[in-house]
Amino acid sequence: MSQILIVEDEERISSFVAKGLRAAGYVPCVAANGRDGYHLAQTGDFELIVLDLGLPDQDGFTVLRRLREAKNRTPVIILSARSSTDDTVAGLEGGADDYMVKPFRFEELLARVRLRLRQNLPAAESSILTHNSLQLDLRTRRALVGDREVDLSAREFALAEAFLRNPGQVLSREQLLSRVWGYDFDPGSNVVDVYVRYLRNKLGAHHFVTVRGMGYRLAAAES
Repeated sequence: MSQILIVEDEERISSFVAKGLRAAGYVPCVAANGRDGYHLAQTGDFELIVLDLGLPDQDGFTVLRRLREAKNRTPVIILSARSSTDDTVAGLEGGADDYMVKPFRFEELLARVRLRLRQNLPAAESSILTHNSLQLDLRTRRALVGDREVDLSAREFALAEAFLRNPGQVLSREQLLSRVWGYDFDPGSNVVDVYVRYLRNKLGAHHFVTVRGMGYRLAAAES
């Protein structure tokens, strides 16, 4: 599993991001200041860094500059409340791979994390998920049923990806809500059921099996 370093001094934000990444199958590690973040980035085996700019000891620009000067090429996504064009340009020109402004939606951050990690995959590693007649191209965000291309929204695609990454596994509503939307489980919410219905309508109802009292899973592989 990919290890991701979160350098963020606001505990509320770092815990929210860490929880969402953990639910999506990643291993998060949190540093609450720039010095610790730099040290961990240099000594740990991280595949991506989520970096705040407004850190208490040394700001994110300094951390980023030191990493790049040390030839550390770990992908960096800046996540900051600073929204000016000058800050965005400075971050990207300073070596960041992406820049997101707070407040943010977790599903967008997760999509950007996945994009950066996919771009660093070895060329031989496939970016296509398949199960029975379903196929998802993670690079182009295309969905196919057989030879037919299906238009999926970003959340529908993320939900389909969660199923195809876990073939044969029963996924609870809580797991799906956390992985796709980044939310804590609300027993009164039916958003997962609604989106599973959307996928059934678009990709074929027989692909998604309801497991009573537990959740959903992909149908068994066709012989």
